[in-house]
This record gives sequence, C-alpha cells and structure tokens, in this order.
Amino acid sequence: MREGGGRRLHLREKRCRGASEAGLSVMARRVLKLASLAAATTGVYLYGNKFLDPNDFGVVRVGRAIATTAVITYDYLTSLRSVPYGSEEYDFLKSQIKELFASFEDAPLGAASLAQVHKAVLQDGRTVAVKVQHPKVQAQSSKDILLMEVLLLVVKQIFPDFEFMWLVEEAKKNLPLELDFLNEGRNAEKVAHMLKNFDFLKVPRIYWELSTRRVLLMEFMEGGQVNDRAYMKRNGINVNEVSRNLGKLYSEMIFVNGFVHCDPHPGNVLVKKCPASGKAHIILLDHGLYQVLSESFRMDYCHLWQALIKADMKRVQKYSRRLGAGDLYPLFACMLTARSWESVNRGIDRSPVSASEDIEIRSNAAAYLPQITQLLNNVPRQMLLLLKTNDLLRGIESALQTRASASSFLNMSRCCIRAVSTYQRSKSHSLYRRAQISLTEALSLWQINLYELFLWLKGSRLGNWVIALLSRMHHCTH
Repeated sequence: MREGGGRRLHLREKRCRGASEAGLSVMARRVLKLASLAAATTGVYLYGNKFLDPNDFGVVRVGRAIATTAVITYDYLTSLRSVPYGSEEYDFLKSQIKELFASFEDAPLGAASLAQVHKAVLQDGRTVAVKVQHPKVQAQSSKDILLMEVLLLVVKQIFPDFEFMWLVEEAKKNLPLELDFLNEGRNAEKVAHMLKNFDFLKVPRIYWELSTRRVLLMEFMEGGQVNDRAYMKRNGINVNEVSRNLGKLYSEMIFVNGFVHCDPHPGNVLVKKCPASGKAHIILLDHGLYQVLSESFRMDYCHLWQALIKADMKRVQKYSRRLGAGDLYPLFACMLTARSWESVNRGIDRSPVSASEDIEIRSNAAAYLPQITQLLNNVPRQMLLLLKTNDLLRGIESALQTRASASSFLNMSRCCIRAVSTYQRSKSHSLYRRAQISLTEALSLWQINLYELFLWLKGSRLGNWVIALLSRMHHCTH
C-alpha cells in the first residue's frame, strides 16, 4: 500500500455501513466498484438497444425461485450498473484500482447469480482470482425467499398434495452461508486440510488479509472443465484417471468425513496436467455450499450403499426406511443409483447403464412425480443436497463416458468399510473388540484390492496372456 494526494489506503474501514458491510475494507469496496465498472460496459439488450431489466419479468423470477433452493434473480444485471461509463467517478475509481493491482481484467472470468470472478495481479506479482459479490444480492435474497414462500403456500392451497415447502427451509438455511465469502474461505481451507493425502487435489489458497464477507481473493488456478473430453485429449489427460480420482474424492468426503462439497458442476471442477509428474490434477472451486452430515445419518448412508452394491435387498429396505423412505424404498434406491429397480436387484455393478435403461428412468420420473415429491419431503434435509451432488457427478461421468464403472463402486466400498470400522472402534471399549474390527476391516479391504487386481488383469493384455497360458496348461494336463 502507498500514500498520495491525501488518499491513504487502509485494509479496513473505520466505520461500518450497515451490518452486511461490517469490516469491509477500502480495497474490497473499490473492487466492488470495479465490478460495477466492468458490468457497465456490458449488458443485456432487447429491441432498440434498451436494457432488459429482469425486474420487469416477474415470471422469470418466480420460475427461478421455485426451481432451486438457492434462488437469486437476474437483478445483478442492472444492479451493477451503478457508475456511468466514462464519468469522472469512473475514471477516479479506475485510478484507485491501479494502486491496488498491477493489472485487473475488467471482463469477468465467470459470472453467476451471486457473484462474478475477475483475474488480477497484485503489486507484489501474485496472480489472484477476485470473487466479487453483486451489490444488491443480500437485500434482494430475502425478498426472493419471501416471494418463494408465499407462492408455494398459494400453490399448496390449490393443490394439497404439493409438498415443496422444504425448498424454503433449505433456501433460508443455505443462502446466508453462500453470501458470506469468509465462510467460503474457511470451507476451502478445511477441505484442503481434510483431504491433504490426495496429491491430485488442488484447492486455491485464500488471501485472508485482502478478503471480506463480500470480496474473496484467492490463488488463481486454471484448467479445463472436468467434462471436457476434447481438452483432456489435447493435453494427454487420462479420462479414466480423472473419473476415478473424482469418485475417490467425493466418496471420502461423503462416507468418511461427512463434509461434502455440494456444487460439483463442471465450472467448479477443473482438471490440469501437472508438467512435473504428468498426472492430472483436480482443482476444486467455489466452496460456498457444503453439507455437514451427522454421524448417524452417515452410518446409515454407508450401510445403504454397501447393501446396494451387494444387491442385499433386505438391508436396502432396512436402511432406506431408516433414512425416511418408508414404503417408497424401491423408488429411493432408484433415485440414489439412477438405475432401474431391475438393475438394483441384479446388482448395480454387474452391468453398465444402457440407453434403453436411461430412457426408462426418464419416462418413469414423470409418472412417479407425486411419489418423488413425497419422498423428498420425508427424507432428512441432509439428503437433499446429496441427491443434487449425486446427479451432478453422474452428469460428469456420462460426459466422460465412464459412468458407473466398477472402480467407482470399489472406491465407494472402501470408504464405507473404513467409515463403519472407524465408527465401531470409537464405540468399543474393549481392546480385543477393536482389534477384531481392525482385522475384519483389513481383510475386507484386501478382498476389494484382490478383486480390483482381477478386473485389471482381465482387461489387460498381460491378463489375457496369463489366462491363455493357464488354459493351455490345463488343456495339456488333460
């Protein structure tokens, strides 16, 4: 920081402008203004070069409110245009930004309903990503939630079977967390520490001294989107390796740690080849929304997935009911696995998803909408974001053409075994019992490793050669 012209830059302001602005630094405020400048030069135009103000289109806002649990309208498109382009204030703010950054790209790298991200270089040479919250988001969000609640109540009066009030509950709980960028920074550091043993995982470092509740500065990282097969091919990245590591990452978060990144859409998960090792790194971005799973929920969920993988229908029914599915447990199993009930009974690891099965699932979804609605209303709230996470991960697997591979189920099995064993040991006061649990765990993991080796040999040239050799030897002895 430097002084000049009576304008000394402070890291924190001396006074607050409202509770939502508490602790906001001068630099953060200027970055917010810079986002306004960037947005002022771009806009959405409709006939006759007139700005399309989304406030005029209530139907759009209502549709978004009903569709998601973290609803924000398109208001940011107009709210950011607070400084006229080319005005004296514009030029003044631009000059102030130059004192804070060696360079700052006006065009955002990405923009969403809550914020937009700009690439910048600090005066000390560090390249950073600057995430800036849209100015009117906090004020508008409470109005949107209220609008959603009123509309859902009206719809429920007309259609008593309509059970989507949980959308309001989830929005009220999750939105304040997503609007607090300091919370996002803490989540990023927590998951980076929690999964530090995964050398393929990269989480951007947070620059706390330059961050506030509405501005987050972090290490700049770039790569291709995780569903971009063409990018991976151009850069020599193994698609199966990426899919396998992504499965490991989320299995560890869900089953072992119970702290789950719940927005793994392709824009938040990047891949990049490490020049030194040649291996693919997975870069995890946007840590605003995490689901914390209770211990009892996590154990039931582990047992349920173990039963689904083993096609143990009695245990599938038992643990589905414990998770609130009741008599709708077959539908619940199909929703979790995105497989038909026939495939679930046969074993979801026995055969890949076919095109006909995909069509069957999509057509049945509409037919079972009332039951799906009832089920979503009955399961624990923790399950809602997990269902969303499962769907996003399956979308990535489909794009990479690695969906429901055997390795993903094996990794899930490993994590479930480790999680259940750790829980059992924590509840046991007997040294002998803990040793017995550890031995059972080791044997189970060894069996999975042996089965994985068998699958690898079966699919490799070496394996085919060994099988052929053993066949000849068997033929000769007879």
